[in-house]
Amino acid sequence: MLEIKNASKIYGDGAAKVTALDNVSLEVEKGGFVSIMGPSGSGKSTLLNIIGGLERLTSGEIILNGERIDNLTEDAFVAIRRGKIAYVFQQYHLLQSLTALENVLLPLVFYSANGKTEKAMELLKRVGLEKRVNHKPNELSGGEQQRVAIARALVTAPSLILADEPTGNMDKKTGEEIIRLFEELNRDGHTIIVVTHNPEVARITREVVSLQDGRIVSRTKNVGKG
Repeated sequence: MLEIKNASKIYGDGAAKVTALDNVSLEVEKGGFVSIMGPSGSGKSTLLNIIGGLERLTSGEIILNGERIDNLTEDAFVAIRRGKIAYVFQQYHLLQSLTALENVLLPLVFYSANGKTEKAMELLKRVGLEKRVNHKPNELSGGEQQRVAIARALVTAPSLILADEPTGNMDKKTGEEIIRLFEELNRDGHTIIVVTHNPEVARITREVVSLQDGRIVSRTKNVGKG
């Protein structure tokens, strides 16, 4: 469903030029679950941001469900993100003035479909927060806030979920709960790409892609996960 062809990203020029991605090619099948690992500065988050349209390629192509998306206008890419790509960030990015339910509903503001509230409630129940729907972020734990963020990511029924260090701000127990939730989502058919430093996260994915200096240096299938 996702094909990355010879993707390169260069920041600056001359003596200040930095190559964040260097001719990266990668394919992810529908229903895939891929973790991207590597040291800081290896290009992990840059690659994820380019797939999600938060940054632009210097050269190369990104193809999603047969459609090239890297050359779309900003407005066109916003439309793609609304219906096909969802992001889960390390910092949650919830609006502090809104309840859990209202945060989940936020991506549907521009949708006219009926049943939006019911769908959001269903997803909050799916992530175990049916009793916390009216709580604001400052009344929720870090793990609960990340669950709200995951429910928000799912509310538009995206074909691809991108997660950037989703357990990075959590203690071990809470992180394990979020890991299990991602594992369940993948079993339900969601395609997921996750950037992580956490080997426990990488272990539950079907494939581990390792980056170094902006290049893919290895791709490993996790036994029993394919």
